[in-house]
Amino acid sequence: MAKSSADDLELRRACETAMEGTKQKVVLSIRVAKSRGIWGKSGKIGKGQMAKPRVLAITTKEKDQQTKAFLNVLKYSNGGVLEPAKLYKLKHLSKVEVLTNDPSGCTFMLGFDNLRSQSVAPPQWTMRNIDDRNRLLLFILNLCKDVLGHLPKVVGIDVVEMALWAKENTPVVSKKRNIQDGPGPAADVIAESDMKVTVEKELVSQAEEEDMEALLGVYVMGIGEAEAFSERLKRELHALEAANVHAILESEPLVDEVLQGLEAATIAVDDMDEWLGIFNIKLRHMREDIESIETRNNQLEMQSVNNNALIEELDKLLERLRIPSEYAACLTGGSFDEARMLQNIEACEWLTSALNGLEPPNLDPSFANIRAVREKRTELDKLKTTFVRRASEFLRNYFASLVDFMISDKSYFSQRGQLKRPDHADLRFKCRTYARLLQHLKSLDKNCLGPLRKAYCSSLNLLLRREAREFANELRASTKASRNPTVWLEGSGGSNQNVNNADTSQVSDAYAKMLTIFIPLLVDESSFFSHFMCFGVSALAPPGSPANGDKSNDDDLGIMDIDDNDTTTKNISELEALNESLRDLLDGIQEDFYAVVDWAYKIDPLRCISMHGITEKYISGQKADAAGYVRLLLDALEGRITAQFTRFVDEACHQIERNERNVRQMGVLSYIPRFATLATRMEQYIQGQSRDLVDQAYIKFIGVMFATLDKIAQTDPKYADIILLENYAAFQNSLYDLANVVPTLAKFYHQASESYEQACTRHISMIIYYQFERLFQFARRIEDLMYTITPEEIPFQLGLSKMDLRKVVKSSLSGVDKHIGAMYKKLQKNLTSEELLPSLWDKCKKEFLDKYDSFAQLVAKIYPSETIPSVTEMRDILASM
Repeated sequence: MAKSSADDLELRRACETAMEGTKQKVVLSIRVAKSRGIWGKSGKIGKGQMAKPRVLAITTKEKDQQTKAFLNVLKYSNGGVLEPAKLYKLKHLSKVEVLTNDPSGCTFMLGFDNLRSQSVAPPQWTMRNIDDRNRLLLFILNLCKDVLGHLPKVVGIDVVEMALWAKENTPVVSKKRNIQDGPGPAADVIAESDMKVTVEKELVSQAEEEDMEALLGVYVMGIGEAEAFSERLKRELHALEAANVHAILESEPLVDEVLQGLEAATIAVDDMDEWLGIFNIKLRHMREDIESIETRNNQLEMQSVNNNALIEELDKLLERLRIPSEYAACLTGGSFDEARMLQNIEACEWLTSALNGLEPPNLDPSFANIRAVREKRTELDKLKTTFVRRASEFLRNYFASLVDFMISDKSYFSQRGQLKRPDHADLRFKCRTYARLLQHLKSLDKNCLGPLRKAYCSSLNLLLRREAREFANELRASTKASRNPTVWLEGSGGSNQNVNNADTSQVSDAYAKMLTIFIPLLVDESSFFSHFMCFGVSALAPPGSPANGDKSNDDDLGIMDIDDNDTTTKNISELEALNESLRDLLDGIQEDFYAVVDWAYKIDPLRCISMHGITEKYISGQKADAAGYVRLLLDALEGRITAQFTRFVDEACHQIERNERNVRQMGVLSYIPRFATLATRMEQYIQGQSRDLVDQAYIKFIGVMFATLDKIAQTDPKYADIILLENYAAFQNSLYDLANVVPTLAKFYHQASESYEQACTRHISMIIYYQFERLFQFARRIEDLMYTITPEEIPFQLGLSKMDLRKVVKSSLSGVDKHIGAMYKKLQKNLTSEELLPSLWDKCKKEFLDKYDSFAQLVAKIYPSETIPSVTEMRDILASM
């Protein structure tokens, strides 16, 4: 028997070199031939399935005290060097199948359960002989059982035959070889000396052996030993084969007869095949001719259909490209008189539709580059340019002529002795005639509307400013009102108080009339301008109008929607352009409103309060309007009124501040009662939202008043408290009624009340200490010592003995009624407001009794043996005076 490649040491070393670096140990290497096959099917090798030389190497690897086994497939490179081609883990080996269609029995397949695609044909391995096959498979089975703990399924091979071969071919290997292979679990597993173990231990378990013996014991076949049984089976197989051969030889005449019939049938089939080939060629030629005829016929039919469709489309296109003569004449040289406007509108509608019809998607893109279409589009563009230029020039001249006619007629404006309300009904009626024309001009050329809007704004601005100027002049001339002075709080202006009661309501009424006439007019003009000049904004609907207010205004203009765009969608750019045009339309008219405001201020500055409320009312009413410039105009008016009123407040504050530069002042300052009169008048003028304006004025007035009062009081510290308490009392008395209804004044009323109480306390304390200084000074020294020593030690202190107490009491309380009378006279001496004397004297008596009560308690505690006049006696003395 030839030497097996499994014993080739050079092959093993080549495998170890190829596996270097993988930490795997080669335990068996053998040469094989690789081919492809399918489970359970013939593995016949064809031209495309040539066997390829390969080397199978079984390796082991130690990891974490466990042994892992691998099947490595190595192939030869171009230089004849082995290199790894495939790696299988033996723990996934599930099936070993020896192919029955290989007579030699040397071909087998290995099935693994972790292959990604089980549909791919597994490789077939062919050994050189049965011995190599048995040696490899037996080694794999032993390795799976001892190392991995399980056996794969074995198909196509007799286990008993394998066991007999293992018993006959187990080599005796010295232990020296095992030691050279190296100790360890892997070496123990694959050591060939271990192959001496009995077949039952290697391939069948004890239980399986007992089952097999029981099965064989059922039949009486004379089985004594396996060799005798095998010989018996071979003899029976030879006898069966001999019988089969004998039967075949006996049927030889029948076989010859069948073969002759098959030969005759083969000749007939060959003739039939030749005839069918001839007929097939003729039929193929005929079929090709028919297909060629059908193809030409279909092409002719398709060409005919396409020509008809093309003619139809060209007829439609020619109809679309035709320009009616009446429309061409109207667009290039027609009149824009009112009687001809219907024809102009029809021509515009046709021109718009014609231009749209030549643009995708209305026109098929394949027609767009036709020369006739390009030429017709150019011609339509020229018509559009000519018509837009003519219409724009006509409208500019028309707007200017309308306004010039109205300005030249004085009956449109206010005249001496007659206020004329501006009436633009006739102007708007005439403009409505051309509203649809403007809509079509916008659809034809948006850029043409800019100059038209400027021309309209410029012309109408002249008219509006003339109307406002004439109305304001006549309004001021026809309003008769007495002028009130702006000096309210001047220190030397007491004689002017009677003049301040003049009625100036006509002034604010005139201002209100100006707003009532012109603000709605300006809002209407802004709204009309927005729709007439085709601005794409919808925010000009007046308050309370329906959500689709634009459409109702469009109906007033005689406008119907050319397109179905949502008119409620705000377009920021359009809104900006509208506000810019409204500024051109209304700019300058604010000067006439300013003139009325300044005139009203000169007559009565307090009327700014009424005018502010009136303006604020109109501003709140215009919040829902988008006549943006009207809102700006009202805001500017409110700012002008506020500035004028602030000017009045600042001048009045300067009048108050001038009081501190006067000579020494006593009593109630003049601006205190005058402010009460001013505040009463201001409250009478409040209308609407002017409350904040007046409250801010109050805050500034009273802040300056109190600051000035403090400065005047500091000029003479001796009488400072008297000046403060008299003026704070006068402030409270004069503003008592207003403070009950005006929260801002109520806050300052309480502030004045607190300042009054503080001044009273300081002044009364000064008077009491002036008369009884020794008495209360003695009490203060006792109170200071009580923080550091006990009450019993105080009588022994210097100046605080009982003798000292008697001297102080005698000097201060002997003739106490005289001292109290002196207090009253001193309180009365410098007080100019006699009505304050009773309340001040009551406060003085109460303060004196409180201080004397504290002194009496100290004496009773520190000097319990000493007697002084009681608090009751002192109260009786004060009550009797």
